[in-house]
Amino acid sequence: MAQVIIQGFLLSGLYALIAVGFTMIFSVGRVLNLAYGVYIMLGGYVYYVAVQILSLPKFPSFLLAGLAGIVFGVLTYLVLVKRFEKDPIAVEISTLILAVVMQAVIVLIFSTAPRSMWPLIPGRFEVFGVSILKNILFATAVSWVVLGSLMVFIHKTHIGRAIRAVSMDAKGAAVSGIDPQRINLVTWALSGVLGAIAGVFFATYTQLDPGMWVFPLITAVAVVIVGGIGSIIGSLIAAHIIGFMEVATTTWISADLRGVFTMALIIVVLVVAPKGLLGKAEL
Repeated sequence: MAQVIIQGFLLSGLYALIAVGFTMIFSVGRVLNLAYGVYIMLGGYVYYVAVQILSLPKFPSFLLAGLAGIVFGVLTYLVLVKRFEKDPIAVEISTLILAVVMQAVIVLIFSTAPRSMWPLIPGRFEVFGVSILKNILFATAVSWVVLGSLMVFIHKTHIGRAIRAVSMDAKGAAVSGIDPQRINLVTWALSGVLGAIAGVFFATYTQLDPGMWVFPLITAVAVVIVGGIGSIIGSLIAAHIIGFMEVATTTWISADLRGVFTMALIIVVLVVAPKGLLGKAEL
């Protein structure tokens, strides 16, 4: 039981960080960014190149990965999404195509071979007989600091309040003098950096490979459906539910069934509460 509680809590923090960037895009732009997993993959590969090929220090490499996420998020919006803003289906198709293209690019550059990455903080220690990787503990701590800072930013700053206004009523926000396109651009930048940061930790927790964008994307979709599409608080709650379910399944049943109960939970939520646990689409 101690293992499930401790490891479930740690994994949930990473899942929350993965999901929130995806949630923000839907809440503000009302579109599903199916290229979101690419931000996670990009963060991992940029960090890998910086640390293990260029031999840069870990902290600057971590910042470089975050910067790459911001740039790619902004470019995704300006070059691709902005053209189809009023057509959610076109956005979903085009971002999915972008994800597949980026996977092919990664294969061309790095091949299909999976690669292990050095953890940001090596080693492990024991709590109540449970062995804990220092790296996943650090990832969870950073996740909560980042998510806490994001909530303060959204609720206490002028730009943050503008993001909330657009998420509630884009037309009303425009009438009051807020530029929805500018806010969308900021949101895509935030989504990019959140995804890239999550990607560094996800890659050090698992491994790097060109298909690594798929599982985080599925996880993000699962979290936002269960929590309530567009709700950050709902996503945080759902991330913990799913994190604990996956650790419990892996520990007590079989690792091969890890995703089965998550999919079953999604079906139950869609049948019982189609809008998710919190049932609202605002920040």
